[in-house]
Amino acid sequence: MKIIAFVGMPASGKSEASKVIRNMGLNVINMGDVIREEVKHRQLEPTDSNTGMIANDLRDKEGMDAVARRCIPKIKQKGDDVVVIDGVRGIAEVETFKKEFGNEFSLIAISSPIENRFERVRKRCRSDDMQKIEDLKRRDEREMKWGMGQAMETADVTIDNTASLKEFRQHVKDTVERINGQR
Repeated sequence: MKIIAFVGMPASGKSEASKVIRNMGLNVINMGDVIREEVKHRQLEPTDSNTGMIANDLRDKEGMDAVARRCIPKIKQKGDDVVVIDGVRGIAEVETFKKEFGNEFSLIAISSPIENRFERVRKRCRSDDMQKIEDLKRRDEREMKWGMGQAMETADVTIDNTASLKEFRQHVKDTVERINGQR
C-alpha cells in the first residue's frame, strides 16, 4: 500500500489537491475530519476556535501524533493500493506515518503566500475559517507549534501554489502520478 500525504499551511491548497486526487479515482483520508468528528462528538460548534482547541487538546492528552494514529486504522480499512492523506500538521505525524508505512510513505508539501491563502479562505466560506488575516496568522502560529515547518522541510516534493488553478491541478496530478510510478 502506497501512502501519499499533503502538508501545508491553512488554505495552501491541500483540499484542492485532494479534489484532484479524488478525480483520479484515489481515496483520500482527511486528517481535519478527525478533529471535526471530535468537535461534533463533544457537541461543540464547528468554529475555528473550537477546532483549534480540540486539536490542541488531543495533542496535549494523546501526543503530537494523535491525529495520525487515529487515521492509521482508517487508511488500512480502505485496503487500496494507494491512499492519500490530506492535512498532515506536524513532524510527529510524519514520523508516525513513516514508522507505520516505511518507504511506501511519500510527503508532498504545498506552499503558498499568506495573502493568497487568505483570499482562498474568504472564498471557501467554511464554518471554521478565519475572518481576518490576523486570525490566519494566529492559526499559522498554532500549527507551527505542532511542527508544521519541520514537516514541510522533510517533504519529498514541494508544489508551489501561486500559478493558476488549472496549472496547480495539473502539477498535483503529475506529481502524484510520478510518485505512484505512473510516469
